[in-house]
Amino acid sequence: MKLHGVHVPHRKNTADCPPVRMPVPAVVTVPMSMNIGAPAKPVVKAGDTVKVGQLIAEAGGFVSAPIHSGVSGKVKKLDQILGSNGRYDTAIVIETDGEQQVYEGISPPQVTDLDSFVEAVRGCGAVGLGGAGFPTAVKLKVKPEQVEAIVINGAECEPYITSDTRTMLDDAQSIAEGAALLQKYYSARRIIMAIEDNKPQCIQKMKEAGKEVPGFEVAALPAIYPQGGEKVIIFHTTGKIVPEGKLPIDVGVLVINCTTLAVIAKYMKTGMPLVEKVITVDGSAVAKPQNVIVPVGTSIKDVLDFCGLKTEPQKVLYGGPMMGIAVPDLNAPVMKNNNAVLAFSQADAREPVTTACIRCGRCAAHCPLKLMPASFETAYRNNEPETLKALKVNLCMECGCCSYVCPAKRPLVQVNKLSKAMLNQYNAQQKAQEEKKKAKAEEKKEARVNG
Repeated sequence: MKLHGVHVPHRKNTADCPPVRMPVPAVVTVPMSMNIGAPAKPVVKAGDTVKVGQLIAEAGGFVSAPIHSGVSGKVKKLDQILGSNGRYDTAIVIETDGEQQVYEGISPPQVTDLDSFVEAVRGCGAVGLGGAGFPTAVKLKVKPEQVEAIVINGAECEPYITSDTRTMLDDAQSIAEGAALLQKYYSARRIIMAIEDNKPQCIQKMKEAGKEVPGFEVAALPAIYPQGGEKVIIFHTTGKIVPEGKLPIDVGVLVINCTTLAVIAKYMKTGMPLVEKVITVDGSAVAKPQNVIVPVGTSIKDVLDFCGLKTEPQKVLYGGPMMGIAVPDLNAPVMKNNNAVLAFSQADAREPVTTACIRCGRCAAHCPLKLMPASFETAYRNNEPETLKALKVNLCMECGCCSYVCPAKRPLVQVNKLSKAMLNQYNAQQKAQEEKKKAKAEEKKEARVNG
């Protein structure tokens, strides 16, 4: 079977670096939008004292997640901060006292059945920690009979990032305990621990840790990017294809990040929610690349100051170089779904020179979903949303393979994102027109009846 994708330089410089805990920063800024879905709603105000593990924001809807403090101290203010998506977001700014006092209400949740398990996961504040940020409780809100296989994602295919690697090496038992919980409440026929074959130590660790979990198996997958993409990893572990517009559960599969699962397992034992993150700090501007444990809301500046800089960074990313997002400034905070902070020097941050498309077809040949990025670009430039729809642009996972292999250095993945926005706007307009026509038809019908 031919694997579509790209072989990127791994640069796993920190794979052998156990996480170190940085000193508690003087201030943390905790955004309310740290997941796909509705932002959380603050339940604290300026002047309130908070402790580690205390609820500071409740979920803002079904597709949302609560937020807890990773520090003890006093709420300085509720502020508006600029996010990497260009939107302003409410944030809770906390001045820390350095004492890290734990909230008195911390205790393991009472879990007796599937509903209480899912509710406990919601209370934990867990989201997809591989970068996606989808609220985990929403993903787990399915019927057990729908679940044929559970895929634990330990691929970690992005260059540089090793935070999941360290979870598998340092906390394999928690992942196994999480897998046992999933097996208990969903009774899946298979629980597949999916790891790229360039991580032999992780493969061995997880084989040993998962021996007692019914249906548990370890799949050593080829190290090709984007192996960790949800649809890609489902196909390579189960052979199933997730259709356009459908979710993994529609083909009987649940996918959960390995670190997310470890966090859930530890919450079930301790009652301490998701309040801190292990992030990989690396890149050509970083003096001492390492994995660092930081409270959620710690500024990137504080993280980089802790690791040291060789030169002034010209570009800083949340996440990896393939799918990472550039931060607006170094005051940007570490969020729940961040797994890395990468800082690059001028040489690595330089914009490539774009030339005309030479119709080589590499973008289509390497696309993991067999799409046609060059055709997307043409349709977008020509303002043809119907063509974009026919070409199935919404299937694009924005992995960046097309841009990576393009010899002309075309900004293909960026255009794919803009193309999806164009199509979404077009679909919304079409829907509005259809509703308008329907309303007029109803008016005419009512007029005839009353006339």
